[in-house]
Amino acid sequence: MRIQVAAWQEMYGSVLPGPVLAELTGDEAGERFREQWLASVERPPTSRHRLLVATDERAVVGFAAIGPAEDADRWPGTDAEVYALHVHPDHPRRGHGSRLLNAAVDHLLDDGFHAVYVWVLETGNPLRDFLEAAGWRPDGARRELDMGARVAMVRLHAAISR
Repeated sequence: MRIQVAAWQEMYGSVLPGPVLAELTGDEAGERFREQWLASVERPPTSRHRLLVATDERAVVGFAAIGPAEDADRWPGTDAEVYALHVHPDHPRRGHGSRLLNAAVDHLLDDGFHAVYVWVLETGNPLRDFLEAAGWRPDGARRELDMGARVAMVRLHAAISR
């Protein structure tokens, strides 16, 4: 949960009004995140939903949440989604993101998926830059989230195979 809060502060800090960001990352939000993560780990929606973690000296420093694609224009039988991929901002450029992404793809292939999608901020950000450097590309889908300010997002995709 602390990783998600720190990642959100870094990712959304420049696009959200201060009070909204404080609400998303405050103690109350942290408790909501903790409850949501605990429920998702104890009772995943399907056997194809996974939570992967990256560790550094026995401390969890990153995570990836993956599973069947949830967008109406995707086929959940063969299309997967990365719901979240975050590394704590205090642990950048140490390979944690790459290992998480590789492990996610391995699990998705084992589960029979052929393509994977992820929503990222439209404006440049480290996650989008990282994924595009790994070969992911926009598929033309866009959306705007109302998070106290309009936040433009694009969907990236990659074909996966062994």
